[in-house]
Amino acid sequence: MAVRRTRPGTRTPRELGYSFPAEWARHQGTWISWPRPEGISFPDRYHESIEDVIRVIAAIARFEEVHLNVPNSNYRRIVRDVLEVRGVPLRRVRCHEIPTNECWTRDHGPAFVLRERRGRTEAAVVDWGYNAWGGKYPPWDADDAVPTRVAKGLKLPVFSPGIVMEGGAVDFNGAGTVLTTTSCLLNRNRNPHLSKPEIEQYLKDYYGQQHVVWLGDGIEGDDTDGHIDDLARFVDERTIVVGVEDDPRDANFRVLQDARRRLARARDQQDRPFEIVELPMPRPVSYKGQRLPATYMNFLFVNGALLVPTFGQPARDRRARAILQRLLPKRRVVGVDCRALIWGLGAIHCLTQQQPHW
Repeated sequence: MAVRRTRPGTRTPRELGYSFPAEWARHQGTWISWPRPEGISFPDRYHESIEDVIRVIAAIARFEEVHLNVPNSNYRRIVRDVLEVRGVPLRRVRCHEIPTNECWTRDHGPAFVLRERRGRTEAAVVDWGYNAWGGKYPPWDADDAVPTRVAKGLKLPVFSPGIVMEGGAVDFNGAGTVLTTTSCLLNRNRNPHLSKPEIEQYLKDYYGQQHVVWLGDGIEGDDTDGHIDDLARFVDERTIVVGVEDDPRDANFRVLQDARRRLARARDQQDRPFEIVELPMPRPVSYKGQRLPATYMNFLFVNGALLVPTFGQPARDRRARAILQRLLPKRRVVGVDCRALIWGLGAIHCLTQQQPHW
């Protein structure tokens, strides 16, 4: 099956019945791009950070298949050897020779959309443009090509909106509402030619949504200009968890208070209020004087579980997991140490992109 790209005048995914499913829907697996030592994500700490990446892979592999993008066959062998030594079950790991510049698959990976047609579930890939968070970290050409390469390997059709969009900038309730921030999607370093209503229309047309909820700014240390997956997340169709900072002197205090106020006024696709649950922020995490975007909101749903980043702060780590466990009694809430991974300015959700089941 040849990869098909959308052209001007063609029908959008929404018109064809496709939509982006909630992250908690059943997965076929999760995609991760293996970090390269020559990449820029983990300066001076690559070998420490890769251990956290392996922890994430091992945690996912307990529950579902892991798809790893690697540059070539030599990397395939090296990576599998490393994972085997660390006790990762290789039967749950599939390597794909898809080169990348960096490892942040949430933002450069494929956005899978699904539709029901003639009694079958069909999938397609939306290949949004990618420019390394507003042109901050060249080169990004290999990352930008990932969605189409994945689609080709899976023999899926491709929709190409022709604008920049990152997976970490949006979150979905699975019923028609997408949550995002103005500081990222309206930033002039992404799509300066588009207005807010035009961005909303792209979200609706290509993710198959009905309604958009906007928050404001992102947290301190976030170099993406304010990704939603560091700020507030859906845990079911009607419930949103949002970070809260209890120290008024902290740089995140006002940002998170503003997000909380906006969510209190927000409505879903049926004009109903959400249930808002507050999740504590970890104490500030810094390295070499740089504030890092540590947050418990950067969790990942996998089949039967929720993987939550932890930061070596036992009391706060436990409290965050306990709140999420109460909200998700049918899932195992599993903490994964991300103290080295966060040096790359991302955690579990940033590193991954789920492939829904079809």
